[in-house]
Amino acid sequence: MAISIAPGLAPAAALFRSLGDSTRLAILRRIASGEVRVVDLTGELGLAQSTVSKHLACLRDCGLIDYRVAGRQSFYALTRPELLDLLRSAEQVLAATGEAVALCPTYGTATDVPLAPGA
Repeated sequence: MAISIAPGLAPAAALFRSLGDSTRLAILRRIASGEVRVVDLTGELGLAQSTVSKHLACLRDCGLIDYRVAGRQSFYALTRPELLDLLRSAEQVLAATGEAVALCPTYGTATDVPLAPGA
């Protein structure tokens, strides 16, 4: 018996793929605490400007962040405050499953970086 996958799941899968990178999660966690510039992120994360810009573009293309221009600077911010609830919920799932997700042979990598600020 074949199981059909509901077509409505594709957007959710795309959302989780956009969140499936530790650098993007770190960027979102930082942006959650307030507007940020690329130069701020490069210094705080120790990454090249091109790397940070690539991840910001991904998050922006997914509609999770946007920016405002002030002079020659761009300030990035979350577009959806509900994203913080999603990240907090993920932290609760991770806490409830112990290290099972981190130790998953397919996707797991043990980290100690919480997804949501204050988590």
